[in-house]
Amino acid sequence: MAKKLKLWFDKALAEMLSEKITAVDKKFNSKAFIKAVDKGVRPLELKARVELIADLMHQHLGEKYPKAIRTILKILGPENPNETGMFTEFYWLMPAAKYVEKYGLDDYDLSIKAIKEITKRHTSEYTIRPYIRTETKKTLTILKIWVKEDNLHVRRLACEGVRPKLPWARKLDLFIKNPKPILPILNSLKDDPSKYVQKSVANCINDILKDNPETGKTLIEKWNSPKKISPQRKWIIKHALRNHIKKEDPWALKQV
Repeated sequence: MAKKLKLWFDKALAEMLSEKITAVDKKFNSKAFIKAVDKGVRPLELKARVELIADLMHQHLGEKYPKAIRTILKILGPENPNETGMFTEFYWLMPAAKYVEKYGLDDYDLSIKAIKEITKRHTSEYTIRPYIRTETKKTLTILKIWVKEDNLHVRRLACEGVRPKLPWARKLDLFIKNPKPILPILNSLKDDPSKYVQKSVANCINDILKDNPETGKTLIEKWNSPKKISPQRKWIIKHALRNHIKKEDPWALKQV
């Protein structure tokens, strides 16, 4: 039987994090951190375990966020070259991402740098959402730059982070009310070569179609307007319309 996901966030993970942190910060109290994690996570489910570990990292790294986040950046290790998400070999970075999400809002520039670096290994799709809410214009400007990055995980984050209804995350009501500010991001990624990015774009459009069907339909029709479109765009459109296709919606069937 496969080990439950929540059980990966336990004493062993605390030991792993401690080893990495003490390699760059000799003052880090490994014993106290490991003991607190081991005791605290036992009755908790996955999300609560991740948050507790993030809170204990904050406590034991010290209250000065700029110094702590520089320490975290030093333990990230090599970038993830694969099209894989957060529940793979880089799962251990979930508390680090949560740390930035919860404690970094007052240090925007440092945190955005950390978000970009974390997503190259793990994902920052949840981490970036509070920054989108509090600094919408500024963050959207950065994401519009990130769509041009060579790193596929950074390009994916530009789209996945703005999804109006990202699973496991608090909804982005501002984009449920009006998704038009995120359309330039989708337009920039409509022919992306990465299947991982394509899936994110399709899922974002799927989110839009739920609450703003006319906006979603207009976007898809524009993408379909040239006589010849890329195979990547065709796949995105079909995946975005999967729910409509299942219902045999005549408009959707014409689009694919």
